[in-house]
Amino acid sequence: MSLKGKKWTIVLIAVVLLVIDQAIKFYVKLHYSYGQGFEMFGSSRWAQILFIENNGMAFGMQLGGIAGKIILSSLRVVLIGILIWYINRIVNKGRAPWGVVIGFTLVLVGAVGNMIDSAFYGLIFSESTYGTVATMVPFGEGYAPFLQGKVVDMFYFPMVHWTWPEWMPWVGGEQFEFFRPIFNFADSCITCGVVYMILFQRKYFARKEEEKKQG
Repeated sequence: MSLKGKKWTIVLIAVVLLVIDQAIKFYVKLHYSYGQGFEMFGSSRWAQILFIENNGMAFGMQLGGIAGKIILSSLRVVLIGILIWYINRIVNKGRAPWGVVIGFTLVLVGAVGNMIDSAFYGLIFSESTYGTVATMVPFGEGYAPFLQGKVVDMFYFPMVHWTWPEWMPWVGGEQFEFFRPIFNFADSCITCGVVYMILFQRKYFARKEEEKKQG
């Protein structure tokens, strides 16, 4: 495949995944009130769609306050710029395996997907509350200023749930749940990209490290 063909393939993959991410978020945001959802696959409690929003990072992690939100959004912009530069660089050099390029592209898609939420959702949606489904509003009349929107999450997989025995120190009688975090498609892209590169592309990064030491 030519260099131009590789670049267009990467762009196509990124655009398709971003469209999927945003389509899911738009549907959930416009059809469910906060905390509402349904069980996937019929009555499977371990696999649910549960609509929540967060102010921060992947899997609901966040920095506090408006300042934290702006800092996090700014860091996302920097990360996106670095990823675009690095992907373009390794593609131009032609030495990186295709899997490495796809892995970094998945991470880029996840960062851009959540950045769109933070940057624009507060401008185009009314606020989601318990019992109230959001609507689209004229641009700039939404629930938050630019870069202060909330990230839409919906995938919830509480596969294991139990109560710790009372005799156990510190945690006795408390509830345990796995997997507790609620996440979105963009988060999944980041996780899949990173895990794939760790599991299957270690030789490439080991070689790059060796070349750095030698030269």
